[in-house]
Amino acid sequence: MGDGSTHWRRLILALATWGGAGFLPGMPGTWGSLAALPAWWLLMQLGPLGYGLGFAALLSISLAVAGPAQGYLGRPDHPAIVIDEAVGLLITLGGVPGAAWPWALAGLALFRVLDILKPPPIPWLTRGPSGSLEVVVDDVAAGLMARVALEMIWLVGGGG
Repeated sequence: MGDGSTHWRRLILALATWGGAGFLPGMPGTWGSLAALPAWWLLMQLGPLGYGLGFAALLSISLAVAGPAQGYLGRPDHPAIVIDEAVGLLITLGGVPGAAWPWALAGLALFRVLDILKPPPIPWLTRGPSGSLEVVVDDVAAGLMARVALEMIWLVGGGG
């Protein structure tokens, strides 16, 4: 039987890797983002307040687990840590009208492109020590940028 620290380590790694999605081969950030779509859909069913509270809880959890997970995985911002992708995607998709899947997939694509390319100011936000904040902040920024881009596409396209 494991001690308490073993259980905490497993819980932290399960959360940080979004249930293990971060360990899938090839493109862990994309796997983590795809694995976050069910959470987005469920939160959308709760309305704006429920979505906001769920997002706030996930952001808090990500900030609590990303730093320790780096230590357990042996390197800063380890690719398997994908809870930050879930946070970024939830920012992008917050308020997608009617939980419309075509818009959600467009938002997913925008978020992944921005998270991978990391246009300014994203690289400037991650300078400094490698703690939880530095792991999460680039995905928050990519999520905000993707949200703005998705909104612009929505407005130009007539919202339909």
